[in-house]
Amino acid sequence: MSIIVDTDLCEGCGACLTSCPYGGVEIIDDIAVFTEDCNLCGACIESCPVDAITLVRGERIERVDKSQYKGVWIIAEHYKNEIHKVAFQLLGKGRELSNTLNVNLTLVILGDKFDDKLEEVGEYGVDEVIYVKSAILKDYYSDLYVNTLTDLITEYKPEIILIGATPTGRDFAPRVAKRLNAGLTADCTGLDIEEETGNLMQTRPTFGGNIMATIRTPSSRPQMATVRPGTFKADKTAKKKVRIIKIEKEFKEKDTVTKIIKIIARQKEKVNLEDAEIIVTGGRGVGSMEGFKIIEELANVLGAELGGSRVPVELNWLGEDRQIGQTGKTVSPKLYVACGISGAIQHLVGMQNSEIIVAINKDPLAPIFQVAHYGIIGDLHKVVPALIEELKKTKSE
Repeated sequence: MSIIVDTDLCEGCGACLTSCPYGGVEIIDDIAVFTEDCNLCGACIESCPVDAITLVRGERIERVDKSQYKGVWIIAEHYKNEIHKVAFQLLGKGRELSNTLNVNLTLVILGDKFDDKLEEVGEYGVDEVIYVKSAILKDYYSDLYVNTLTDLITEYKPEIILIGATPTGRDFAPRVAKRLNAGLTADCTGLDIEEETGNLMQTRPTFGGNIMATIRTPSSRPQMATVRPGTFKADKTAKKKVRIIKIEKEFKEKDTVTKIIKIIARQKEKVNLEDAEIIVTGGRGVGSMEGFKIIEELANVLGAELGGSRVPVELNWLGEDRQIGQTGKTVSPKLYVACGISGAIQHLVGMQNSEIIVAINKDPLAPIFQVAHYGIIGDLHKVVPALIEELKKTKSE
């Protein structure tokens, strides 16, 4: 591991010198020079205003010309000739990022028999579609995806690539990033553009979900991120005329090291939290499995799905398919009612993008109130029954 200074960019400003806690930097002839006192802590990298300093692990990676990279790509996956819903969710965020950067938004799909479906994605604000067509790509082959995507990215040079954090996305995304010597941030809960530099700011939970980290990759391109389904919302308000680039490939079974013998469909989940418009959840504050009856009743009155935080699931008050949070599902309903949930970061990352959040908690200092649009400070065992009664009255009128 070593520190590399780009002498063409370094201005000798001294920002790295003042930030170094070990006195391991000197300015010689207006260029930063690292001495034997440097312990590779990386403090200088963050302080450098011109991104002239790089920490290299293993072989030296040449700095890329970032000016060659333009555009935002969404990599779509599919099953039984249907595009996965996370692709449309990412298009909503991708359109926002593309508008900020004033670049094109591209959907990339590797598959077969999508010729008559691609015009429809224009409803989601897509500027162009890159469609790699081959009969064998009706199914997912890891090595074909990695090789093909690497070639496409090398040719077209997008600056941002977003991928769903599904089992498939988590399989090929890191392998593509490695091939390209690019950075990859997994399971992002927030994406934004840094105003000064145009870098992608990628926010994700870290240290067991106890803190939120914002990550950027200032020196390499493309900037890659995976995002869990349900984190963002699909948006059909930016309809565009789509330019379709179709690339025909003659892949054969001998071109891949794997062979699909049989596809076993996963049993459809009975609980559909990710698509629910209203979710009522309970946390440790509910107190018991018996206490969840009023939470379930509130959900029924509202026509909502029932969910919970990690503790009720661990105590078997709820099934694990109803857990919301970092180790559960990520949701973004129109209405999210949190009863007896304190608001630990691990839970917030799974529901913070809900349109309206209502929190009921007897602790006025509970972190959940910092993200809630409406808060009720009180005992949920008194508040929820009163709320149910009022809702029933309203429905009967």
